[in-house]
Amino acid sequence: MSVTETGATIWLTGLPSAGKTTIAYELAGRLRTEGHKAEVLDGDEIREFLSAGLGFSREDRHTNVARIGFVAELLAANGVKALVPVIAPYADSREAVRKRHAAESTTYLEVHVATPVEVCSVRDVKGLYAKQAAGEISGLTGVDDPYEAPESPDLRIESHQQTVQESAAALHALLTERGLA
Repeated sequence: MSVTETGATIWLTGLPSAGKTTIAYELAGRLRTEGHKAEVLDGDEIREFLSAGLGFSREDRHTNVARIGFVAELLAANGVKALVPVIAPYADSREAVRKRHAAESTTYLEVHVATPVEVCSVRDVKGLYAKQAAGEISGLTGVDDPYEAPESPDLRIESHQQTVQESAAALHALLTERGLA
């Protein structure tokens, strides 16, 4: 007899270079080591393979988040911990994903990786802040495009005040508390 894994979507929202993807991969590795099925739905990969052709208008961002939410819910409904490090700057888009999960009775956790824009712009993993400052791009979330921080996330991680391992451990503790790890 096999044990049925309880899936969940764990959505990590925050500014560009906040540490969302790094934390997600760290946690995924730990979960897999413990025998859980875990997948990371990296926002950059999703844009390349699932949302190619979408821009960064509010409507396109909403469509992108809806698509990712659909895939995450599908994985979670089938026993996978779907870790979703995606900016998802608009509260209404994230709420629509939450409602879809609720309608399907699938667990959805929202994690705010609450790294200040000043820290993110120094990290600047993809060079976006430098490009925005040089006038090469516009519409950068948290700089010249809005980011609506979650008002009551399931967990808020201050990634600039702890290591990646500590951030992943805090998220693992939440999953354990909720009976998911």
